[in-house]
Amino acid sequence: MPYSTEFGDHFYCRTDGRLECGHVFLSGNRLPQRWQTVKSFVIGELGFGTGLNFCETWRQWKRTRTAAGRLHFISFERFPMMAADIDRALSHWPEISEERQALVASWPETPEGHVDLEFTDEARLTVVCGPALASLGASEHTFDAWYLDGFAPSRNPDMWSWELMQLVFDKAASGGTFATYAAAGFVRRNLEAAGFVVERRPGFAGKREMLRGDKP
Repeated sequence: MPYSTEFGDHFYCRTDGRLECGHVFLSGNRLPQRWQTVKSFVIGELGFGTGLNFCETWRQWKRTRTAAGRLHFISFERFPMMAADIDRALSHWPEISEERQALVASWPETPEGHVDLEFTDEARLTVVCGPALASLGASEHTFDAWYLDGFAPSRNPDMWSWELMQLVFDKAASGGTFATYAAAGFVRRNLEAAGFVVERRPGFAGKREMLRGDKP
């Protein structure tokens, strides 16, 4: 179970991070149903961490994508992990062993700048290394769905600031969505102030609430 000494928090739910990804990010963004009606789909993520969300999303993508579908997963990460640490963390889940091995084999020895990886099944991963606010502000991409997966708001409030949530909204496509495990009041208010229509849903593994929303 990887733990950040920088933020004093675990990288994912201690119950089962892979199942949490499905409950919060995939279901919260109505995936993979939406993949059936598009030729290309761009997911943005705040906080790449171990790459667990990418691997589980890629696994689901391979099972459900259309023949012409193309996925671009773009994650913003200030402190990228080393390949060996990613490999060790993700080895807990045999369900994503194929995706883990492909990710680790392609991961650079010193991840910095833009890590851009092309995989089979029309899947591409870009990890932008650096502070999220500056990195996202410089991005030219438009995002169909957002995974908001920074460390807990109480530990890393900058990742949930109004300024960053406004950028998330501005960079979202019309009809774009977000999902997050976080349910803190100031996070919800910042997302609403940015322009999202926010919905509360039951959280994962007994957690009372999570948030999801749409850009009108």
